[in-house]
Amino acid sequence: MTNLKNGFLAGFIATAVLSVMMVAKGIMGVMPELDVAAMLSMMMGAPVIVGWLAHFMIGTLAWGGGFAILYEAIPGGSAVVKGIVFGVAAWLAMMIMVMPMAGAGVFGMNFGILAPMMTLVLHIVFGAVLGGVYGARVPAAVAH
Repeated sequence: MTNLKNGFLAGFIATAVLSVMMVAKGIMGVMPELDVAAMLSMMMGAPVIVGWLAHFMIGTLAWGGGFAILYEAIPGGSAVVKGIVFGVAAWLAMMIMVMPMAGAGVFGMNFGILAPMMTLVLHIVFGAVLGGVYGARVPAAVAH
């Protein structure tokens, strides 16, 4: 159970880092139409704050918890590498399931080629932070 709690913590921190990068991207005017929180809220028919809450719940509970549960099965030497592998898998799930449901097309291609490339980079950073925080919190994770 402790590892699951550490997974949740790592997921929350990684989601916070990802969210700062997403907001910065929008402020800089880089693909402002690719707004995951707005897409989630639209899919739920709810205000944008609900989309942000859903975004954090998914990152914290689903991805953070999933990482802790699947940690031993994820390929990679270090916790950071395992996190990156997991982040890429999360990106792939988003690209083939969430993006089409949000009307953005498979891999978000309705937004152009920059959408899958940018979201991949964001998920690599997410995974690196996820693995790094988890590895720092779970000493056994560093030894693998």
